[in-house]
Amino acid sequence: MNNTLPTLIIDTDAGHDDALALMLLVKSREFNIEAITTVAGNSTIEKVTRNAQAVLDLLQTNIPLYSGAEAPLERNLITAVVHGDSGLDGLEMSSTQYNLTKDAVLRMKEILENMPHQVTILTLGPLTNIAQLFREYPHVIPLTKEVVIMGGAINVAGNKNRVAEFNIFVDPEAADVVFRADVKKVLVPLDPCNDVVLGLDTFDSLKGSPLYQPLTSMMKHFIAGIEVEEGVNGALVYDALAAYYLLNQEAFTLQGMDIVIETKGEHTSGMTVAEKRLAKQKKVNTDVATSIDKDAFVTDLIKFLNKDSK
Repeated sequence: MNNTLPTLIIDTDAGHDDALALMLLVKSREFNIEAITTVAGNSTIEKVTRNAQAVLDLLQTNIPLYSGAEAPLERNLITAVVHGDSGLDGLEMSSTQYNLTKDAVLRMKEILENMPHQVTILTLGPLTNIAQLFREYPHVIPLTKEVVIMGGAINVAGNKNRVAEFNIFVDPEAADVVFRADVKKVLVPLDPCNDVVLGLDTFDSLKGSPLYQPLTSMMKHFIAGIEVEEGVNGALVYDALAAYYLLNQEAFTLQGMDIVIETKGEHTSGMTVAEKRLAKQKKVNTDVATSIDKDAFVTDLIKFLNKDSK
């Protein structure tokens, strides 16, 4: 372990864009990734844990993997469609061996206690594990360096209902806990992510890399799912963009916002609601990414995925 590198916990519901995010961060070698934790979201906890292990196996890394919440805090699990039946269609996982440890929250607590003020938590799925962590062990809230969240829709349509993004929609009660917590938060919402659409040809320069075949196989399935569900011809790689924030903050424009989560609306449940009224005093609780340098992202993505391959 290189103690000079920033320290991460990655919380994921490992689907296609999660897989790309994991590849980007692991291949960059710019972080100490203390743990990867899984949460039910894109698929069941069994499938997303297997998927995460399959990606780690592909990357030939032994980062500890701990499974977490199998359902939202108060609701039944609603899974995604775009990732297919396996939650990561296109990746061969028939021989993947994985364990449901069911101790993600405890492991996160231990890491935060052992490394106070040093650990960033990157969340790529519903916020169930983080909410449980902050509820059960509130003393770790001030020990957390920051939480970087892929989620929400501020000024664009939702991708699960008219206004809500999937991760927040699946467990709005958990999101409410996290957004109320007195911890530094950075939100990467759909707004800037929608501007980054990757075609399969994005990965052409990876030919010859061991990642090329499995990655393009996964992305073919993902792009097909996105086209049906979102009406977009290409891969919307939300989670990889949230991961990229950790690698290159200069590629993002941030704006401080006062964010609350709608937990009760008939048509708006899971909405990420920003205070936009000019005359109202705002209690800024989140730095929100409003734009992303797409060219920098694509250049760096390919650079890091190609690392050690040639």
